Amino acid sequence: MPEAPHPASLLETLSRITGPAGLLTGADAAPMLTDWRGLYHGAALAVLRPGSTAELSECVRACAAARVAMVPQGGNTSMVGGATPDESGRQIVVALTRMNRVREIDTTDMTMVCEAGLVLKAAQDAAREAGALFPLSLGAEGSATIGGVLSTNAGGNTTVRYGNARELMLGLECVMPDGAIWHGLRRLRKDNTGYALRHLMVGAEGTLGFMTAAALRLFPLPREEAVALCAVADEAAALALFRRLRDQDEGAVRAFEYMSAGSLHLVLDHVPGVVLPLAARAQHYVLVDLASSRPDAGLRALLENVLEAAMEAGEVLDAALAESVAQRAAIWKLREEHPEGQKRAGASVKNDVSVPVSAVPEMVRRSSEALMRLIPGSRPVPFGHLGDGNIHMNLAQPLDMDPQAFLARSHDIMDCVNAIVREYGGSFSAEHGIGRLKTDMMQDWRGGAELCAMQAIKAALDPLGLMNPGKVLPMGRG
Repeated sequence: MPEAPHPASLLETLSRITGPAGLLTGADAAPMLTDWRGLYHGAALAVLRPGSTAELSECVRACAAARVAMVPQGGNTSMVGGATPDESGRQIVVALTRMNRVREIDTTDMTMVCEAGLVLKAAQDAAREAGALFPLSLGAEGSATIGGVLSTNAGGNTTVRYGNARELMLGLECVMPDGAIWHGLRRLRKDNTGYALRHLMVGAEGTLGFMTAAALRLFPLPREEAVALCAVADEAAALALFRRLRDQDEGAVRAFEYMSAGSLHLVLDHVPGVVLPLAARAQHYVLVDLASSRPDAGLRALLENVLEAAMEAGEVLDAALAESVAQRAAIWKLREEHPEGQKRAGASVKNDVSVPVSAVPEMVRRSSEALMRLIPGSRPVPFGHLGDGNIHMNLAQPLDMDPQAFLARSHDIMDCVNAIVREYGGSFSAEHGIGRLKTDMMQDWRGGAELCAMQAIKAALDPLGLMNPGKVLPMGRG
């Protein structure tokens, strides 16, 4: 086997391929070596910023020849350390932010082809300008990239209606671990031609190859919308309201978000510019968002009738229906600022879990009680996507506890919740991915035949183990 090139020689090669703008080192690279929450800090030989798929292909070949590992990074919004290099200083961070073009929009086929470095909000805007909707929506959409949301199979607020990122993807273009380019940008709804490699790539967090472009599904723009914030009696009442809406018109429910008092009140207390449009604070809230591409769908009347019946049943205690676009945005701001409210209130441990929708009320209640027993004085702050069973079962530190001492209990906290989630056949990672944070859980939750299959796929596609090592699979398994 020929001797691997010296790192300095590799950097010269990479700079020659991409040009000076394509390679960052030293202080210029520093912001990309720490995750956005400041929990993971790494080091790297350089940050690579290729300008095209062809450039990335050449760079991957060069890194493979040098036996240098590569870590993909989109908007650096990972919640699990999936886009941060290790501390060795021997890895290359691959940021596709220069590859941010919309290549094509077809409103007959209702598809959009865009590059992996395109920010999600820019993709939404491009679709809207063409008269269509790209529905994936999440709190980090102003920073997260198309490649990042596909690599983690992100869900977000509208999964109940449109599905996860995987369901919104038709085809991919990828650079494989050996530098080969896979041209899979097919815009087909039906294509049964062998194994679905595109579905392996989605959710793999860059461990099997780097996405460079994606063909995405578009939908008609909504022409009627109805949004309400409701105070509900308890978690079970929140589920009962969801069932009422689903039974009336399942296709109209664009989002159904649960918010505990613990979490929403941190937003009200710590985030400027938010206002609760209800008569008084409550213990449990839901945000209801209905939408239709028909201008005469009668969504407001539907929502009013359902809320009236739910109030008579004692499920809904109070409700505020948005009367304008500005009021809809104000209600959504209450939901979108939950991460910021928790951040401003001190340290918190994030726990992104999912259970069958029917199990959400009991899981939230039991988990909250168990967490308060585990760490007395801690503050459960659950919120999330009740409509698809994904709840962020987060915990805020006790007010009198040192933040670092609290964060040192992170795995105890996650284990406490996950034991309950497991009883309901749930998952310890709903939409945030595995990254570095949760790799040690994979053996326990996905061991045996499932993990062995993942290991075999990783070994087949990335035999040198250079693609985002230490993420998704436990170390020693790829």
